Amino acid sequence: MSKPSYFAPHGGHPAQTELLTDRAMFTEAYAVIPKGVMRDIVTSHLPFWDKMRMWVIARPLTGFAETFSQYIVEVAPEGGSERPELDPNAEAVLFVVEGEIDVTVEGKHHTLVPGGYAFLAPGADWSLRNNSKANVTFHWLRKHYQKVEGLPVPESFVTHRDNATVIEMPGTEGAWKTTRFVDMADMRHDMHVNIVTFQPGGVIPFAETHVMEHGLYVLEGKAVYRLNQDWVEVEAGDFMWLRAFCPQACYSGGPGPFSYLLYKDVNRHVHLTLNPQR
Repeated sequence: MSKPSYFAPHGGHPAQTELLTDRAMFTEAYAVIPKGVMRDIVTSHLPFWDKMRMWVIARPLTGFAETFSQYIVEVAPEGGSERPELDPNAEAVLFVVEGEIDVTVEGKHHTLVPGGYAFLAPGADWSLRNNSKANVTFHWLRKHYQKVEGLPVPESFVTHRDNATVIEMPGTEGAWKTTRFVDMADMRHDMHVNIVTFQPGGVIPFAETHVMEHGLYVLEGKAVYRLNQDWVEVEAGDFMWLRAFCPQACYSGGPGPFSYLLYKDVNRHVHLTLNPQR
């Protein structure tokens, strides 16, 4: 198993002598939360957790991206929770970017290291604890699971990036690849959390415009990313948040690979009411 090197925020606080200028922006179509924004002062905490803090980088907002939340969670040694999730309808993905965490799912123990991935079904019995001697940082993506009559709820599972399916995008000769943890044909799943990787010079050669909402956390590298009508420079540690139909494209800047953790909602009918009953 390889040991990927992904960016994880460490907080801190800028000096009074630093300039305010940054790349943070929030528009009607997209938001960019650069790594420099993730300081101590903007952290949050949760009940029934010990020795943790988190950066909330996405949450449902009416008129923007409404389907998911995303946290970057930092847990100190001996920290964790026996009651991490209080919403029985919430499904989740955990993805580790730094350190290691012990996760128990339905009574089975797993140790997740960088690249480690856990899908947690709605109502799953799970807990986690940092039994190491260093902080661990992971992404926690949550979505209200949309049940469909006649389809069973997907089971929880734990895996690693190295064991996932890597798909080369057609005609790119490997310059654009997607690491997929769930079979796209599995209709039980209503969200996908993948890793998208571009080699230096790789591109999305058209402005993708579609119904899926997106969260994109840059794991490594840098690029120029097209968001709606703007070209924005992004690098490891930055987060992009796109509402449905926001055009997107990119040029990978090098010198190494550019990759990001990608969320999107999938496989469900469009609700035809303003306030759907979920």
